[in-house]
Amino acid sequence: MDGKRYAVVDLETTGHSPKSGDRMIEIGMALVENGTVTRTYSTFLNPGRKIPAFISNLTGIRDSDVADAPIFEDRAAEIREWLEGCVFVAHNVSFDLPFLQHEFRRAGLPKWSGETIDTVELAKVICPSAPSFKLQDIAAEFGIGLENAHRAIEDAKATAELLIRLQKETERLPEPTLSLLHKRSFRLKSDLSSLFYSALRKKRRHAATEGGYLVWKGMAIKEPPHQKKRITADISYPGDPQEKESLLRHAFDPYEERPAQSAMMDAVHHTLELKSELAAEAATGIGKTFAYLLPAAVYALREGKPAVISTYTNHLTEQIIGRDLEKAERAIGVPLRAALLKGVGHYIDLERFAGILAATDESYDETLAILQVVVWLAGTKTGDLEELNVSGGGRLFLDKIRKYRAAVRDGELEKIDFYLRTLDFARNSDLIVTNHAMLLSAQDRGKSPFPPLSGMIIDEAHQFITAARSHAETLFSYTDFKYTIGQMGRSGEGLLQDRFVSLARKNGMPGEREAVRATEQYERAMDAFDAAFEGIQLLIQTLGEDRPHEQKRTYALADLEPLVHVCREAGERLYAYLDKVTELTVPLVSSWHHEPEIARFLSEWQHWIREIRLQAAGWMELFGPAGMDDAAAWIEADMRSIPGSLKIVRQPADVSGMIRKAVNPDGRFGVVWTSGTLSLPGRERFIADQIGLPETVEIRKFTAPPEFYRGAKMFIVSDMPDILNVPQQEYIESVADAVVQAVIATGGRCFVLFTSHDMLRKTYELIVDSELLAEYMLIAQGITPGSRMRLLKSFQRFSHSVLFGTDSFWEGVDAPGDALAAVIVVRLPFSSPENPLFKARAAKIAASGKNPFQELSLPEAIIKFRQGFGRLIRSTADRGAYIVLDRRIEKKSYGSEFIRALPPVPVEKVGLADMVIELESWYNDEV
Repeated sequence: MDGKRYAVVDLETTGHSPKSGDRMIEIGMALVENGTVTRTYSTFLNPGRKIPAFISNLTGIRDSDVADAPIFEDRAAEIREWLEGCVFVAHNVSFDLPFLQHEFRRAGLPKWSGETIDTVELAKVICPSAPSFKLQDIAAEFGIGLENAHRAIEDAKATAELLIRLQKETERLPEPTLSLLHKRSFRLKSDLSSLFYSALRKKRRHAATEGGYLVWKGMAIKEPPHQKKRITADISYPGDPQEKESLLRHAFDPYEERPAQSAMMDAVHHTLELKSELAAEAATGIGKTFAYLLPAAVYALREGKPAVISTYTNHLTEQIIGRDLEKAERAIGVPLRAALLKGVGHYIDLERFAGILAATDESYDETLAILQVVVWLAGTKTGDLEELNVSGGGRLFLDKIRKYRAAVRDGELEKIDFYLRTLDFARNSDLIVTNHAMLLSAQDRGKSPFPPLSGMIIDEAHQFITAARSHAETLFSYTDFKYTIGQMGRSGEGLLQDRFVSLARKNGMPGEREAVRATEQYERAMDAFDAAFEGIQLLIQTLGEDRPHEQKRTYALADLEPLVHVCREAGERLYAYLDKVTELTVPLVSSWHHEPEIARFLSEWQHWIREIRLQAAGWMELFGPAGMDDAAAWIEADMRSIPGSLKIVRQPADVSGMIRKAVNPDGRFGVVWTSGTLSLPGRERFIADQIGLPETVEIRKFTAPPEFYRGAKMFIVSDMPDILNVPQQEYIESVADAVVQAVIATGGRCFVLFTSHDMLRKTYELIVDSELLAEYMLIAQGITPGSRMRLLKSFQRFSHSVLFGTDSFWEGVDAPGDALAAVIVVRLPFSSPENPLFKARAAKIAASGKNPFQELSLPEAIIKFRQGFGRLIRSTADRGAYIVLDRRIEKKSYGSEFIRALPPVPVEKVGLADMVIELESWYNDEV
């Protein structure tokens, strides 16, 4: 270590504001010297006021515990002396140190001064892919025990251990990475620069050849991982039942006979052999993934061409690569090369990042994100930016360094570009694991990123419809537009636009005159957009006069017909400007490519020109003839913040043609469509028709035996208020009560599934404010930072956790065994009848003489309901409760269809109190 002494401090207080009378109730300190905790200090403190109930619930500290404790003034000098000559360390220094400084002043002592280290900030830099930076969470990442969280001495000791581990991790970083960290870290809030410099000096003193990374423009970038050599093997599919059982016994320990899995394997193999098409509905529990993975791998090895496996969710993608692939290898006894291929926008653009590194003007969030990326590059094998856990401002920064096209295949960059690495590996792999969005985008390119294939498996097949709609969607956001345009700035603001004119002037006439004229074009375009937005705002307000109580409103895009000429003119003016500056930029790039500072500016300039061109393209797609004629085109606005909340969206109602074009249009290989839900009772081809599957493609069903679900129960809570006949707030309060009681009865491990973000947020906030679940980790989609995968990983890591999710958590997430005790359905998952896309589809159904509720609304809700149940039971050992709070399932005539769509499980209609008693008894029996 560096020889410094570190005083690691944690405070427990009555609140957050010492100026308002909040006081300390406990202080814990741990002294770290030479990488070891050498001393600790802890004492209760009498705050001279009553401890709030929520603080007692959080910390376990009662008024009786501090009644005979000293007041702070009696210990102030002792605490102050403890800190002398030390670096002050805390997990969130910005709380602990100011609070302590205030108390020192109140006790008549001088302000403490010295270096600080915030272990939250340090952890974000050194562990940029950690799912959470809360003390409990990041401590768990390092295996640091923290049994009594929110007790000062326990938190202080855990933070001290975390500091030691983070210092060691810092010292393991490559020298180029440490050098960049040190140079950039002076912008951080705590004194991490000193720590990074110490690690850098130590690295240089003990200079040794470091392997495992390449150095490019001062950055250490992890070398491509060693890939398994591709095997050319004469492997045949095990058609004989005994031979197949032998392979499965190698794959699974313990082995469990699954007839449906074996039958599906045969069907997949047969489809690939015949280069035909199969729709396979595979129930939870049959081992669907392995059922297609093994025959696809065997066929790919035999043909010498990779097979594609496409999924909708990243979770399933990671499951295939991280878990199922190994089983397939054990079964066939041959190593498999599997490539994970995502769209180019997932990967880092190293050239853009290098240019940003050379600049110096950035915000705190950007500095922190830059340091996180620098550390991440030395360790990432994929270059996938989704691996990073950055702040809100950091996410905007990541968008700046995403690739928008593949790198040119020449020069030094070809060796290190992560996307090119992935493409090369995919071409020489046995299996390419990708997502539906990638398959859809591949059809838009002149050259497909996929090599010749032996077959294609489309898992989560019903979600290909959603992916296709998203792919074809045009979305214009006022906020995004203003942010993008704001980077350019208007004349006289000193931003990119003015800098471009200055550069043109520096380059000489006639470039300067042309640049000034372009600026005038830009001003006219912006004036035209301002007029368009003002017109849209006035028109929306007029249209909404009959809906005064609705804050959030949706209108058909056709309602804006009176403004079409204004909107088109704005777009045309912007296009004229873009064409002009693009023409002017070419000679400037040629003239100044040798000047690093100017070259970096031009790179930034070109980036934002591309971004504005994308905005302009979306605008013209919406206000061109296709946009205005499309029935599934709409405008959304919140009347409290217009035009800031303005969004304009267009989606096709029918995507079957697009899907057929994207998936093997030439019939060169076999295609398997599979999902847990491809049909419904009485509506066999509901999904197949939307995918565009010909009638000749049979839907084959592979079901699990009834005993697979013996650990499941369904509860319908009979004393919940009727959702259609009570105010929303009253229903939310009842939902919060039911969730709290169910969570306590099961000990956590619950999914709470909503159909709207608004109800999710209000329920979550009500539960948080009540503090009735203060000891549980509450994770809320759209509130807790992070991607869906990150939220799920956090949920699985902690036993006392509750996940509040909406649409995307109804399916495609796997939390087997003890990870999930209950799924709580807040309301039946019907689409909103006001959803514009739903209205467009419903209108087409009505025009054909059919009932939109029966033909569209009900089947879609049943599918989602069935998918929600699928989260619960993933193996014969699982036990779980499916709790439905929406009483329509028992009161409406269609309710029985929801129940009938589920596997055969016991259904109990009980009051909340009785359900809680039964849950407690059930889970206690389990333990």
